[in-house]
Amino acid sequence: MLWKDGEYMQRKPDWLRVRYTGTPNLEFVEQTLKTLGLNTVCAQANCPNYGDCFSRKTATFMLMGTNCTRNCRFCNVRSGPPERLDPEEPEKVAQAVKSLELKYVVVTSVTRDDLPDGGAGHFANVIRETKNASPGTAIEVLIPDFEGSVYALNMVTDAHPTVISHNMETVEPLYPVVRPQAQYKRSLDVLRNIKTLASDILTKSGLMVGLGESSRQVCELFDDLLETGCEFITIGQYLAPTRQHIPVHEYIHPSLFEEYGSIARKKGFRHVASAPLVRSSYNARDAIQDYYLSTSR
Repeated sequence: MLWKDGEYMQRKPDWLRVRYTGTPNLEFVEQTLKTLGLNTVCAQANCPNYGDCFSRKTATFMLMGTNCTRNCRFCNVRSGPPERLDPEEPEKVAQAVKSLELKYVVVTSVTRDDLPDGGAGHFANVIRETKNASPGTAIEVLIPDFEGSVYALNMVTDAHPTVISHNMETVEPLYPVVRPQAQYKRSLDVLRNIKTLASDILTKSGLMVGLGESSRQVCELFDDLLETGCEFITIGQYLAPTRQHIPVHEYIHPSLFEEYGSIARKKGFRHVASAPLVRSSYNARDAIQDYYLSTSR
């Protein structure tokens, strides 16, 4: 433990320390995004894998501005007045995908509860524009809950991305503290309804650990996700972005991540990524590669 500003702070363990190195690819990605005026969740959420992803010419695009209408206590994306939608953003994302020669792209957004469709139509436009510009690119969208609207969700499924992801983020008992503006059952229903609307779209969810959850609660979440038909899961360490966010309850040892991964695979997930630095969009292409490899056997 460290003493800082009158409070005890947990020292970050060595396995969570990341060192960035500049590469031409990283600079190329940053310049491409700047030129097109695009945002990434990589930068906005202060992701520890930012440098690694950019150096491999990948990024997770964040739609509809940088201000979120919710204020989740774990997230570094700022809460504030929603910004005007850029009608050219779908075309810009498609242009960036083509320029970066991406074979797999992840697109997410801030939550836009102010919009009648929660931004679902904007997601759909991005999917269609990207398909037109880069037909060989697989598209994953990481969506908010659209306040439970099946009508809005159907806009996204009709555009038919390869994967639709919706993160549970934490176990049910911690929702009132971690995700006070979300609902555990509603998030499960998002994943369940995707399968009802388009059973061939693959679904995915993500979980943070280190917030005070028990192993039993984590396993219960695995079961709840599998019941919806969810194929892929990611499990990573929660890191508090600032002193104003929920503090880290515990730094989970890599051995427990391995155990969670083993349990999730045995329970039936088709792809599992479980390690301290895993994030929902990090190395996202691995999931469908594993999935198609297993189904071809």
